[in-house]
Amino acid sequence: MTERGLITSTIEKSYILSLLNSGKRLDGRTLDEYRNIKFDLNIVEKAEGSAMVELGKTKVIAGVKLSIGTPYSDYPNKGTLIVTAELNPTASPAFKNGPPTFDAIELTRVTDRLIRESEAIDLEDLCIIEGEKVWTVFLDIYPIDANGNLFDASALAALAALSTVQVPDTKISETGEIELLETKHPLKMKSIPVAITTVKIGDYLLMDPSEKEDDAADARITFGFTENHIVSAQKGGFGTFKSKEIIEIMEKSFEKSKEIRKILKEKLNINIE
Repeated sequence: MTERGLITSTIEKSYILSLLNSGKRLDGRTLDEYRNIKFDLNIVEKAEGSAMVELGKTKVIAGVKLSIGTPYSDYPNKGTLIVTAELNPTASPAFKNGPPTFDAIELTRVTDRLIRESEAIDLEDLCIIEGEKVWTVFLDIYPIDANGNLFDASALAALAALSTVQVPDTKISETGEIELLETKHPLKMKSIPVAITTVKIGDYLLMDPSEKEDDAADARITFGFTENHIVSAQKGGFGTFKSKEIIEIMEKSFEKSKEIRKILKEKLNINIE
């Protein structure tokens, strides 16, 4: 991420490259190896859904709130999704208080695009009265320990939080008022999207960059996948990728997304409609 590149010095980057030249990474992983993934679900009592994900030492909390609102005029029978991300200085010395930075905006957009373009949420199921009232899903992303690869960690946290959401059942009274019932049903999902991030350091391509690898990266690219398709892409950094590198990254990332999705299916209660 742009602001984080100021942390890793030229000497540290040279050391990272020397290790890569010897076939090693700082933490001993192979170039396409991900760190361990851990999930802690329903950690925010007052939220409709929440989760904390640990990707190695990177920790991200995602929380979901539901609110009844009006639909967009061009989608009268669909609920709405609003994603926000907050980068707090307690997560990294690179983050500053104040208005949203480019990094926070980029993280928000990448997470939003992955969920929206994959149609992960069945927005039609969130319609209460067509053209009048729908459920709005507020998804908030809070990194609490930024130790590399916030894009993939945030995507995992978002999916984990959404998998825990319980939507209140409703009925329309004789006077046309919306009444909330005591019963609830799980948020309906249509796909399990996975984000895979690769960085380029020198001539090397590394998946799931650690903090120092993130800082040292010349370029970064994140692809979002459903079970069968690429649904999103985001390139970062001032460096470039060759055409053959893009093809290699896409192919390897798609295969890696299958591994990550298998973990999601094992750990989370996601019922695809």
